[in-house]
Amino acid sequence: MPQPHVQYVEPAPGVRLWTERRGAPDAPALLLIMGAQASGIGWPDELCDALAARHQVVRYDHRDTGRSTWSYDKEPYRITDLADDVIAVLDGLGIERAHLVGMSLGGMLAQLVLCDHPDRVLSATLIGTNALSTAPYVRPDGTTTAAEDLPGIDPRILQEWSQPVEDHGVEAELDRRVRHWQLLHGDAIPYDAEYFRAQERRIIEHTGRYDSTFAHGRADHSGMDRTEALAATRVPVLVVEADAEPVFPLPHPRHLAQVTGAQVTVGGAALVEIPGMGHALPRPVLGPLAEAVLAHTAKV
Repeated sequence: MPQPHVQYVEPAPGVRLWTERRGAPDAPALLLIMGAQASGIGWPDELCDALAARHQVVRYDHRDTGRSTWSYDKEPYRITDLADDVIAVLDGLGIERAHLVGMSLGGMLAQLVLCDHPDRVLSATLIGTNALSTAPYVRPDGTTTAAEDLPGIDPRILQEWSQPVEDHGVEAELDRRVRHWQLLHGDAIPYDAEYFRAQERRIIEHTGRYDSTFAHGRADHSGMDRTEALAATRVPVLVVEADAEPVFPLPHPRHLAQVTGAQVTVGGAALVEIPGMGHALPRPVLGPLAEAVLAHTAKV
């Protein structure tokens, strides 16, 4: 397999985004979109290599992460600008259309691109995210729950997020991140703290710093409702159902995937369960996740 190729693209004046490509250059492109404050290195190499067996796999650093420009404090941007960055990455790499795989905030960005630029999307896989839709969730028995009344984030995670982050050195920061991932990981699969510590150490080495601006949590989240466009989409969509998901727990993925006449949330979506998965990418879920994504993209 060819060595990964690094390239920077510029979505706006003074802003550069780090990108990495692996796999055959003439294979169908697959763009991995990470979550809030997460570097593209958060997509494990093992998963990228598995997907690169059939795709040119691209991962990239959002603004204010990794080796991309850290600019929010001087020039605030909106979350929708991060969706525009997805298109900028495709343009900068000369990719006309791509399969999108988005996790958490990345799943929301994928939905924005899916709705606003469907001509650039071959398929979308949405992981650990919620629907950018106000359509109610309709259960098989016909009863409904308003979108805003679906279950919220695990209180333990909210408590962790409410704590101030203080600088006590890189090892203390690694301790904090490992503790955070344990909460996101869920309780179904045994937690491998050393695996996540090694992953975060690689991210810090890649970034060259261990602080965070938490810019994505502070950015303007307005203008993200895509209820009608999601219901009308004809791009193939796969929604990953993670039964140990603590941020967007069940039935969020079912709400995202449902097709119930006028109550469609994402048109034509399919649902696949990854048993034991939470809001993280531990080694035991990587194989099943790669198989699910490859089976989905193979149908296009």
